[in-house]
Formats: sequence, C-alpha cells, structure tokens
Amino acid sequence: MFSKRAFPSAFRAATRAARPLPSAATAPRFVTPFQVRLLSTEVRTAIDKAVASAPVVLFMKGTPETPQCGFSRATIQILGMQGVDPEKFTAFNVLEDNDLRQGIKEYSEWPTIPQLYLEKEFVGGCDIVMTMHQDGSLAKMLEEKGVVLPAEGETPSEPPQ
Repeated sequence: MFSKRAFPSAFRAATRAARPLPSAATAPRFVTPFQVRLLSTEVRTAIDKAVASAPVVLFMKGTPETPQCGFSRATIQILGMQGVDPEKFTAFNVLEDNDLRQGIKEYSEWPTIPQLYLEKEFVGGCDIVMTMHQDGSLAKMLEEKGVVLPAEGETPSEPPQ
C-alpha cells in the first residue's frame, strides 16, 4: 500500500554522540528534574530531516505494511482511505530507535505515537487524524496540499504555491 523507507542509519549515528545531562537550572519550571530530558541538537537535526523527507510523514510503531499498534494501524488505514499518494508519503518506525521514539515526542510536544506531519507541520496523533477524517477537514487539507492521488478520470493538479 505505501512504500517503506528505512530510517537513516545516520540518525542512529548522530544520536549516539555524548550528550550533557540537563541541569535543574536549564529545565522548564513546570517539569520536575526527574522528567527533564533535553532534545540534543543531533536528534533535533535528524528529526528535522525526517520531517522534511516527504510531504506526508508518519512516525509510527511498526511499518505501514505491519503496524505494531492499533493506533498506528488506524492512522495508516485513514491515510489509505484518503488516497494519499505513496510517492509523497514516508513512515518512520519509532520502535527501531529509542532516541527517535522519545525525541519525536519532545520535538512535537505531543506525548503519543503515531504522529502525522504534513509539509513539515505537525497535524496530530491518531485521535486528531480520526476526528479530522470524520469531519472532512483531513480530506480538504490533503487535497489542498496536493498529496492525494487524482480520482480516475481526473488530471493531477499541483498544489497552490
């Protein structure tokens, strides 16, 4: 259904670099020192590249062909029903790398996986995607961004610049 692209090994290599431990002085005030984990520059850069790697990016548990959780499966099914062009989609399996799994949550400030990005913008998790699918706003957004396959008999249109 969707093409699978492996998460770059460069991400793993970049995130293996030694990171200084966060101090209580640099932590946000609403988080206890035990909850603090600052996103390293290397991890942030790798996630920036991943988010920019395709117009539609999904961070999920498992792969599109073999999702490893029901929420990831539901999100993939919704994207399939919406007709997202496989050439404009990529997914990253967060179970392959713990730095990615934790880092993406900090990057988006969203606590759960899966996470959907559309043209480098965070859309939401499964609950948000499901709600948008049900109210029609997801179809409208995907069409406006030009990431859906044209219906049979239609000519492909380019997204507005």
